[in-house]
Amino acid sequence: MATVKPILRIFDYDKALEFYLNWLGFRIDWEHRPAGSPAYLQVTRADITLHLSEHHGDASPGARVFIDDFEHLASFHKQLLAQPYMYNRPSLETPFYDPTALEMTVVDPFSNRLIFVERG
Repeated sequence: MATVKPILRIFDYDKALEFYLNWLGFRIDWEHRPAGSPAYLQVTRADITLHLSEHHGDASPGARVFIDDFEHLASFHKQLLAQPYMYNRPSLETPFYDPTALEMTVVDPFSNRLIFVERG
């Protein structure tokens, strides 16, 4: 089976770390950040892996990543709201396409959207 790792465009390394590591709870697996060069790194949370890139041309800001079958979404949502991150206060919703599911969308500082979905 193939593995998909979306590349998301970032413009500020420190803001990306604040959002993905400090707020969402991802960890850095590895990074390529030579002096004077844009950053490129891989972050992971459980079985979700993303690549974050400051490199021009790697991706466009405003991507959407659909993260299906996320377990314990209500608990994760509660954890996020309990943190002092003032730039994003996501809500939980029932999506139109599945009345038994829960959905939460978070928007990173670069307008990329992560859509977390837990199936009922």
